[in-house]
Amino acid sequence: MSSDHHHPHTHDHSHSHDHGDGHHHDHNHGRGIWGWISTIFHLHGHSHQHGALVSDRAFIDNQKGIRTVWWALAALALTSLLQIIIVFWSGSVALLADTIHNIGDGLNSVPLLIAFYLARRVATRRYTYGFGKAEDVAGIFIVLSIAVSAAVVFYESIQKLINPQPMSNLGWVAAAAIIGFLGNEAVALLQIRTGREIGSAALVADGLHARTDGLTSLAVLLAAGGSWLGFPIVDPIIGFLIGIAILFITRDAIVTMWYRLMDAIEPEVMDQAEAVIALQDGVEKLCRLRMRWMGHRLQAEVCIAVAPELTTLASHQIVEEVRHALFHELPMLSDVVVHVDPWLPHLEEAHELTLHHEPLPHPLK
Repeated sequence: MSSDHHHPHTHDHSHSHDHGDGHHHDHNHGRGIWGWISTIFHLHGHSHQHGALVSDRAFIDNQKGIRTVWWALAALALTSLLQIIIVFWSGSVALLADTIHNIGDGLNSVPLLIAFYLARRVATRRYTYGFGKAEDVAGIFIVLSIAVSAAVVFYESIQKLINPQPMSNLGWVAAAAIIGFLGNEAVALLQIRTGREIGSAALVADGLHARTDGLTSLAVLLAAGGSWLGFPIVDPIIGFLIGIAILFITRDAIVTMWYRLMDAIEPEVMDQAEAVIALQDGVEKLCRLRMRWMGHRLQAEVCIAVAPELTTLASHQIVEEVRHALFHELPMLSDVVVHVDPWLPHLEEAHELTLHHEPLPHPLK
C-alpha cells in the first residue's frame, strides 16, 4: 500500500492550478519566440495562481534568488562604469581590456536569472516535476566561465613572461584594480550567502565566479605594486598564483554541479531524515529512503514498514506523521512520497508480484 498524494496539508492548491496552467503552456510552446519568453518570465494573467504561489516556500526562495542576481548585476554594472571612467581618464588599453572582460563576466549571471524566473513556473503535463533543474543547467555555463577565466589568466601570464612590458599609469591601474576587487568580492559574498541559504548550487557557483574576477583584479593591484617597486616580474608570477587559485575554485564548482546533476545528496541530510523517520510512532522499519535536489528544493521517496493488522486509515495517519515531521525538519523539502509495506518476517513476501521489476536493494548507509 502506498500514499500517492503529495504534501496535501500545504500544497493542495497546486493540483488545481497544474491542470489549467499546464494546458495553457502547451499552447505557448507553439507560439515561437514570444511563447518561450512568456513561459520563462510568466507573462500571462493568472493572478489566482500567483497568489497561491506567493505562500509557497519554493516561490519565496526563487524571489530571493532573483533579487540577489539583480543586485549582483547592478553592483557589477556600477563597478564596470567606474572602471570605464578610469579608462577614459587614463587612456590605458590594458585597463580597457580588463573592463570589457569584467562586463562580459557580469553577463554570465543572465542564464542564472532566466533559470530562476523559469523555476517559478508550476509543473505542467510535459514537465511534471517542474522547472527547478533549470538552475543546474545554468550552473554548467557558470562552471565553464570559471574555467575560461583560469585559462585567460594563465595565457596572459605566459605572454607577460615571454614579452614583458612595463606598466604605465600605475595609479590609475591600482585604482581600477581596487574597484574591481571590492565590487566582485561584494557580489561573491552576497551570492554565496544567499545560495547557501536557499540551497542553490548554481547561485553559489556564480558567486565563486565573481570571486575569481575579484582575484584577477587583486592580481593586477599586486602587479602594479611590483612594477612601482621596480620588479615587473611580479606581474606574471602573481598571475600564475591567481590562476592556480582559480583552478581550485573551478574544481569545487565542478564537483558541486556534478553532484546536483547526478542527483547526489549530502550524507548529513540523509542522516537527518533517517533520524526523523525513526522517531515516528508506528514505523517498524525504514526500508528505503531516496532524496535529490531539484534546483534548490528537495524531493524524497520513503518506504516504511508498519504493523500488518493496521487499517488503511491508521497506516495513512502514520504516513502523514512521517511527512509532517520531515517537512518541518527539512525546510528545503518540497515533496515527499511515502510507500507503506506490511511489517513481515520476510518483507519480500509482500512484493512477490513485482519483485522481479524492482531495482537492486537501495542501501540506507
